[in-house]
Amino acid sequence: MDKRVLLPTDFSKNALNAIRYALDLYKDQNCDFYFLNAYQVNGYSIDSMMVPEPGERAYEASKRASEDGFAKLMAVLALHNDNPKHCYHTISTYNSLLYAIKDTIGKKDIDIVVMGTKGATGAENIIFGTNTVDVMEKVTECPVLAVPENVRFSTPKEIVFPTDYKTNFKRKEMDYLLEIARYHNATIRILHIAKESKLNRTQLNNKELLETILEGTDHHFHTLTDLKVQSGISAFINSRESDMIAFINKRHSFFGSILSKPLVKEMGYHSKIPVLTLNDAS
Repeated sequence: MDKRVLLPTDFSKNALNAIRYALDLYKDQNCDFYFLNAYQVNGYSIDSMMVPEPGERAYEASKRASEDGFAKLMAVLALHNDNPKHCYHTISTYNSLLYAIKDTIGKKDIDIVVMGTKGATGAENIIFGTNTVDVMEKVTECPVLAVPENVRFSTPKEIVFPTDYKTNFKRKEMDYLLEIARYHNATIRILHIAKESKLNRTQLNNKELLETILEGTDHHFHTLTDLKVQSGISAFINSRESDMIAFINKRHSFFGSILSKPLVKEMGYHSKIPVLTLNDAS
C-alpha cells in the first residue's frame, strides 16, 4: 500500500528542507505526497466571523500567491527529484495551518505529517516555531515529524526513545516508530532518566511490555541518573550523534513537560535532529 505523506509548506527554505528530507526518507517506497499551503487574506482573521469571498481582490491575490508558490516549488523539485515511486499533489486553502492539516489528514487518509520547525518569518533564536509546536501537540490523528532547518538527510541509523515507564505502551502507538526503524535498519535506543534508585512494579511491567512490542527490532535499553530530563536527553543524543528522537504524545504528561515552549528553546538537540511525535492510541 502506498504511503500518504502530508507536507505543509509556506514556501520557506525551512519548509523546502523538510520536503527534501521526506522525499529522501521514503525514496524507495511508493508514496503520494500532499503539499499543503494554508494561506491567509490581508484584512481578515481566520478566527473572525468575517470570511473573505472568492472573487474579492484580496482573496484572489492570496490564492494566486499560493498557486504561484506551488508552481515555483514544483519547478525546484523537478530539477532534483525524478522518482517514479513518488506522486505529487498540491493543495491551496484559506484556513489556519492546524485546521488545514487536520482537514487534509481526514480527507486524504494521511499516514504522517512532515514539516519544518520554523516558518518564513522565524526568528533566529526560536528553534521550534509556534505553528510547529501547535501541530505536534494537537494533531493526534497521525504521527508528526518535525525537521530542523539545518538537518540534511542521512539514513537514520539510531532513534532515541525517551520514557519514564510510568504509562503503559500500546502496539498501535508504536507502529510508526517500528516501521521507520525497520525500513532503515535503525536501532531504537530506549532512554530512561532515573529519578529513583529502581523502577517500581508499574514501571517494570511497562518496561516488559515495551520489550515485547519491540521484539524483532534492534533495540537497547539505557538509563541515566542524576540528570534533569532535558539535559540528560540532550547529553545522550549529542554523545552518540543520534539521528532522530521519538516521543509519544501522552496528552500533556511526559510529552508536555518536554515540549513546553521554554524547554523547546533550552534543549539544543532540537536544532540538530528530527523529532517524531507519536500518538496516544487510547
